[in-house]
Amino acid sequence: MNRPAAEKEKDFHHPYEPYDIQKKFMNALYECIEDGKVGIFESPTGTGKSLSLICGSLTWLRDHKRRTFDEVLAAVTVDGSEPEWMLEHERKEKKQALLSQRADFESRLAKIRAKEKMIRERFEKGEPQYKRQKMTTDQNGEDDADEARFVLDDYESEGDTFVKSRVRTSADSGLSMETQLLMEELGLPTRQISAEGEEEIFDEMKIFYCSRTHSQLTQFANELRRVKMPPAIAPDPLNRKNSDTDVEVDLEEEFKHLTLGSRKNLCINPKVNKLGSATAINERCLELQQPGTSVDCKCSYLPTKQTEAVVNNFRDHALSRIQDIEDLGKLGRKLGICPYYASRSAIRPCEIVTLPYPLLLQKSAREALELSLKGHVIIIDEAHNLMDAIAGIHSISVSLAQLQRSRAQLGVYLQKFRNKLKGKNRVYVTQTVRLLDSLTGYLQSKNANSKDAEGLVQIGDLMAGKGVDQINLFKLARYLQDSKLARKVDGYIIHTEQEQVKLPRSSGGNSTVSLNRPKEGAPVLTHIQSFLLALMNPSAEGRFFYSKDEGGIVLKYMLLDPTFHFKEVVEEARAVILAGGTMSPMSDYEQHLFPYLDPSCITTVSCGHVIPPSNLVAMPVIRGLSGTEFDFTFEKRNSESMIQDLGNAILTFIQHIPDGVVVFFPSYPYLDTCLAAWKRLNHSAKPISLWDNINAIKPIFLEQRGQPKPSSSAINSIGNLATASSSVVDSVLTAYSAAITTGNGRGALLLAVIGGTLSEGINFSDSLGRGVIVVGLPFPNLHAAEWKAKMQYITSKATRGGKDGKATARDFYENACMRAVNQCIGRAIRHRGDYAAILMVDRRYGSQRIQAKLPDWIRGSLRNDASLREVVSGLNDFFETKKQ
Repeated sequence: MNRPAAEKEKDFHHPYEPYDIQKKFMNALYECIEDGKVGIFESPTGTGKSLSLICGSLTWLRDHKRRTFDEVLAAVTVDGSEPEWMLEHERKEKKQALLSQRADFESRLAKIRAKEKMIRERFEKGEPQYKRQKMTTDQNGEDDADEARFVLDDYESEGDTFVKSRVRTSADSGLSMETQLLMEELGLPTRQISAEGEEEIFDEMKIFYCSRTHSQLTQFANELRRVKMPPAIAPDPLNRKNSDTDVEVDLEEEFKHLTLGSRKNLCINPKVNKLGSATAINERCLELQQPGTSVDCKCSYLPTKQTEAVVNNFRDHALSRIQDIEDLGKLGRKLGICPYYASRSAIRPCEIVTLPYPLLLQKSAREALELSLKGHVIIIDEAHNLMDAIAGIHSISVSLAQLQRSRAQLGVYLQKFRNKLKGKNRVYVTQTVRLLDSLTGYLQSKNANSKDAEGLVQIGDLMAGKGVDQINLFKLARYLQDSKLARKVDGYIIHTEQEQVKLPRSSGGNSTVSLNRPKEGAPVLTHIQSFLLALMNPSAEGRFFYSKDEGGIVLKYMLLDPTFHFKEVVEEARAVILAGGTMSPMSDYEQHLFPYLDPSCITTVSCGHVIPPSNLVAMPVIRGLSGTEFDFTFEKRNSESMIQDLGNAILTFIQHIPDGVVVFFPSYPYLDTCLAAWKRLNHSAKPISLWDNINAIKPIFLEQRGQPKPSSSAINSIGNLATASSSVVDSVLTAYSAAITTGNGRGALLLAVIGGTLSEGINFSDSLGRGVIVVGLPFPNLHAAEWKAKMQYITSKATRGGKDGKATARDFYENACMRAVNQCIGRAIRHRGDYAAILMVDRRYGSQRIQAKLPDWIRGSLRNDASLREVVSGLNDFFETKKQ
């Protein structure tokens, strides 16, 4: 779309003087949203991507609101016979009404900000911030009633087909299924009545900003606080000043921001949030809302008709300033209202909503939050793993041990209540038992008879048990959802255990009950219930597998095609923006996430770095000291000469790279192989081992396999690393940082793994990462059952679309590898003054095909294929210039 040149100089209200690449980013983002396209934006870490996203999108939002307001006024008409002054009067009246409504809302928010400012000032003077609210602790629904509470309620199915739109929503409406059906027949609304006055609040055009974790969303909120913008609609001069607060409300308009979270993040009921797992908290919350639950057992924090004023108060406080997920929890505790449910009242007037991946990508989560994406703007940050995230959310696994535990629990339950089961309850519980037996039998057979560690599973084999092929999975899944069988069974198991504890040891009892109950808070049958939903998925988009390891045998469902699940988001939204520091190669998103879109509907933007080209040197290292090519393909990489050549090369590199150097290996097993060889092999003719020789130059630190993700306090800077927590990953980073800062220029060497815990989200800026060395290319194992199925699926789908199936699959395979490589490369160069050397050790890095999949900012500084001696010369020249 051609736009006037003047529009390129648009004021995006950036808090600093933006770089040229930030201006390019913001202009392209503005146009993409305006044109209603899908955008794929790449901006390296350290280039101010978050601020560019905020300023570009919110400038568009404010402009759009202003244009919409003017269009509403322009659309005001009167009878053709009326004079022009009448039309002007109508427009003035309409404008006044709209401005007055907005002014009232902004005035309330201004009062809250002024009050909170006063409270903060008092707190700084030593006065208490607010009186501690009395918390209701008598929320335990596990009363001492007899075992009758574990009996299933009578259940009658509604027909032989699964009615998707009638899934029970008692958590939101508080109505029984029968009441909802009757109200639908009478044409009455079944949704819960909204808080008073909510319909009068504008349903604002919104930006939905999504990232992987709440810590990343908190960082985004901190950046959002830096940005100040004038109001979209200039208020009436008569109402510019709020007489109660003397606050000028038109100089700038605060962003109305809301962060959404799950019950696990926001639950303030101590008897519920102590359960720990998200599934257990969800189940317990819904259980406390069931019709028939006594008043004493219901959650007192749940919004009701009587607490509408409190909900509205929560809404206004939530929107009065930018708050993160922890702030909302504190606000809920202060007001004595559930922040998970009360936050919904703030969605309509909100301008920007932040939420983690699962809440946006799962349709069930959006429905639970009553979240409509219709016509709004979606921004997904850190989107380089979006396709994997979608696949992960809709994939699930269940172990043989879980199946056996669930079957044992159900057996104990039936032993007690079999004679009380009637009608459909007896039918469906029997079907559940048969299905569990069928799945268990299949895994036991594979465990005993199959020599393969993994393999593809046909759904017919899973349903081969007696009578299982006659089960209607849709109706069974609905029954398990509506009847709460899993919670009834788990409740009875807990009750039985508690009763056993009261008995003397000599009285015996069924000790297997305790063994069969999961240690986590969620009923194991609930997890299996989720797996049953996978059995109903179209076979074309996913596959079932089994795999064996030391922990036993596992049955897995893997989503192969994320297109359908994300298509719903794209079709609802006005525009969808995928952003990340390393989105290259971008062709995957166009071919495998948006294959149904015309290329003209997709905008791709790859920004350069803020550093000058002289601050980066990138070189493919083709040969070692021996003259042999580096070839780290699976077939050749384990040769002793190759491993020794690699060790000698690293020893050479670190003598010419100052400070910290990070080396990324293709896998943990290969790292272990290299370490063992280097400790055994001598360096040249010297009696000292290669390992000791490397360690003498720079002290070596190792990434530990299976480390937890680092804390947010340990990934930002040297200062933060020095005060990191005591977790394993933080301790490694802290020790590595300390060695660099206290080593008198010796530096340190960190050995990590591509795709491991240190390859993503870690900030190796300045002296922490003067050199990044990537060893080999981490191609996935094509012999693995999951990758075989994925490649076959991609080949078949491309062929049906008239493309070269094998070429498409090969490209996807290479792109998966190069995205991981690009993430590692992105650990260095974190700000404008940073500089580093990036070495890619493998002959394949010399090919144009692989180099084309590197980010633009790397390719711009990429030198020709080099031998080890040429690399050393290049490193000396590069770092010599940095001393000047």
